[in-house]
Amino acid sequence: MNLSRAPRLAGYLARATADATPVDPAAVAQLAALDHLFGHAPSIAAAIVAELRDQRATLKLIASENFSSLAVQLAQANWLTDKYAEGFPGHRFYAGCDNVDAIEAEAVKLACDLFGAEHAYVQPHSGADANLVAFLAILAARVEAPLARELGQTDVAKWSRDDWDRLRRAFGGQRLLALDYYAGGHLTHGYRHNLSSRLFDVHTYGVDPATGLIDLEAVREQAMRVRPLILLAGYSAYPRRIDFARMRAIADEVGAVLMVDMAHFAGLVAGKVFTGTDDPVAHADLVTTTTHKTLRGPRGGLVLCRKAFAEHVDRGCPMILGGPLPHVMAAKAVALREASAPSFRDYARRVVENAQALAAACQGEGLHVVTGGTDNHLLLVDVGRLGLTGRQAEAALRTCGITLNRNALPGDPQGPWYTSGLRLGTPALTTRGLGVAEMAAIARVVTRVLRATRPDGDSRAKYLLAPEAAAGARAAVAEMTGAFPLYPELGDVAAESSNS
Repeated sequence: MNLSRAPRLAGYLARATADATPVDPAAVAQLAALDHLFGHAPSIAAAIVAELRDQRATLKLIASENFSSLAVQLAQANWLTDKYAEGFPGHRFYAGCDNVDAIEAEAVKLACDLFGAEHAYVQPHSGADANLVAFLAILAARVEAPLARELGQTDVAKWSRDDWDRLRRAFGGQRLLALDYYAGGHLTHGYRHNLSSRLFDVHTYGVDPATGLIDLEAVREQAMRVRPLILLAGYSAYPRRIDFARMRAIADEVGAVLMVDMAHFAGLVAGKVFTGTDDPVAHADLVTTTTHKTLRGPRGGLVLCRKAFAEHVDRGCPMILGGPLPHVMAAKAVALREASAPSFRDYARRVVENAQALAAACQGEGLHVVTGGTDNHLLLVDVGRLGLTGRQAEAALRTCGITLNRNALPGDPQGPWYTSGLRLGTPALTTRGLGVAEMAAIARVVTRVLRATRPDGDSRAKYLLAPEAAAGARAAVAEMTGAFPLYPELGDVAAESSNS
């Protein structure tokens, strides 16, 4: 390589030589890739560098994001990008999939071993895809398969039009009982603007208005009335644990399939922070998850299930998915291997410790934390009590170097766009090395900014932030980000950008 055309790599090697420090192969690979990309698509390369600069300079409190390792990132950036592999290991619709078979089979085994699952399907491109695969696998097992047995024909392509119409009608009337979106559920759990609400006759359970907690006895009573095909547990914005053994008992009592979406807390399950009744894999028929968030892998999804559902889940293609993404499955395998290491358990424990410390510190600063705290990786703060919308609070904090997201609260009068709440998460901060002491400092900065922010007129989006408070917050954030550098092995990637 001509190092004069590779300023980032050349700068890194020069610094390593001057400091007599070992050369990091992952850093060399990343920097060489950036230098190459600057020669082919400079605007794209510049945006990638700008994203790293932005993430390094801010405190990421988005509960659904994390920082994957350079090994995970490198596994996703290679010639596997070019391979089609519809089907599953040993059963492909394309030739030349031997290497993809090996990668996918290893990812499946790692997932099963890590979570104690009977079967795993690692192809879903996202958590939303994983949920759709699970939904249709349940419908295939509980609705389609009995009809196929009645007709004596398992190949639906050979069914008559009348028989096919019977199946479509039967699919459309099935009931789903899930946590309401406004109580912390997910879009794919039956939210009216999502496909799941068109696929099922959706019924939702909420939280107790006084405590903000799920009342499992109330869920049982509702399940007895609704008699759903699927009882769905899991959340995207609920700060407490769920007793999955009791959810299992409710499902059994009404003859429902128990499905759990653990996308947000999968890393806490993998890290053995959630065990016993808190471990959904031990109790549910199917468990879906993303592979990023607390699991700290690439963006993607997977489905874990009991053997009774395995053959249906493996038909994610052609049911939902087209060709899987072999390069992403490779990155998932790397992340699952990382999550199997003993050090990951320590990481998962610290994620929860940090979240609980942050919640306690926010309360100590006078902020209202929904449910009075957290058992997992996230917490909700009610900014409506400060006269702000979540959108105003989110934007004000972002200008000060704190990145998080606004979130609807149970019974939120501001709705899902403006909201009355903020969702704060600790997975990314914990990966970066911040601890309990820094959580207290962050709570002080967040509170200072929020109390110095007020609406601009009648707008629910515009705001006014006191300049001195903003300056103080930015200084505090800069001190923390400087003390806990992100991907320090890459050095100052942006320093040579102007030379490209």
